[in-house]
Amino acid sequence: MRTGPAGRSTAVAEAIVAHPLAWGGGWALVVGAVLLAGTALEWPFPITTALLLLLIVPSAGATIIVLLATPRDHLHDRGSIFGHFFVRYLTLVAAFIAWSASVVIGAAISTAIQLEADGREDELVETGFTIMAALLPFIVIVLWAAFIVRCAWFLARIRGWRAHPSRSDVPDSLLAAHPEFRRLVIALANPGLLLITGLVSSIGLILATEIEFVFTT
Repeated sequence: MRTGPAGRSTAVAEAIVAHPLAWGGGWALVVGAVLLAGTALEWPFPITTALLLLLIVPSAGATIIVLLATPRDHLHDRGSIFGHFFVRYLTLVAAFIAWSASVVIGAAISTAIQLEADGREDELVETGFTIMAALLPFIVIVLWAAFIVRCAWFLARIRGWRAHPSRSDVPDSLLAAHPEFRRLVIALANPGLLLITGLVSSIGLILATEIEFVFTT
């Protein structure tokens, strides 16, 4: 029987590998409970932000390790022709929606600047930068959420959705000298776990940012 700190660490790693989704969900619940307590106690915004980022650390960290080690050619020619064209179709639809939204938002910002400045030309630039500063965090977080979805999609193609994939396209060279750590990383790099924690973290960041903006203006 393994004893001591090294043995306990190995036992914990083996337990996480055996039930990665349960451990990932437990981590999310613990961090979520701390977040609720922090909200009730009105903790400062930086602490709330740090906790929301901490929510995604296990799955995001494992995802980064897996995707950094996976060559781009592992994603080529892996889908059907229909799938290829359907994804391109959805991309074009999303691009059109984004372009339309940018036109509407641009017009709204221009109108808001004019109304806020009320004809005072010297305040136009300052008002414009104030509005952009308010929108920037929201835009960054939305793009972050889109990045999370994209990474989850790649993970699903590389190692599937199962907690313990029977096969994967993760390179054999990844952590080859540390097989236990390799199994741990692949287990935590689950697209479902990444999606849930990533999107919950993104929504929480948006809400926290908006609340902070309201109370500081």
